Amino acid sequence: MNKNDQTFLVQKIRTQYTEKESTELDALRELDAKVKRPANVFAYVFGSISAIIMGAGMSLVMTDIGSAVGISDPMIPGILIGIVGMLLAIINYPIYKNILGSRKEKYAKQILTLSDKLMAR
Repeated sequence: MNKNDQTFLVQKIRTQYTEKESTELDALRELDAKVKRPANVFAYVFGSISAIIMGAGMSLVMTDIGSAVGISDPMIPGILIGIVGMLLAIINYPIYKNILGSRKEKYAKQILTLSDKLMAR
């Protein structure tokens, strides 16, 4: 290992142990995450639940789980449950966009002020 590589490696390790200054760019990133995180969490959780509901309906139709549970003809309930899950999955994106839009509206002034200050440098 030559001297330059060794110096680079030492500096890289050293930076992991020094305190980082909180900059305005870090604040801008945090605000951006604060805007997007609730919408993303909602979309992932709601979408997962929708997929599970749709899968439960498909399982009733395609397997013998319905008879094990005590449903004599699982076709109609399975189709209805699957359609409900599908509808929930379809409305997931518009709800996500609505949450994201309202969060953007709420924090737009702060983000624009901070980004203008950073771009003016």
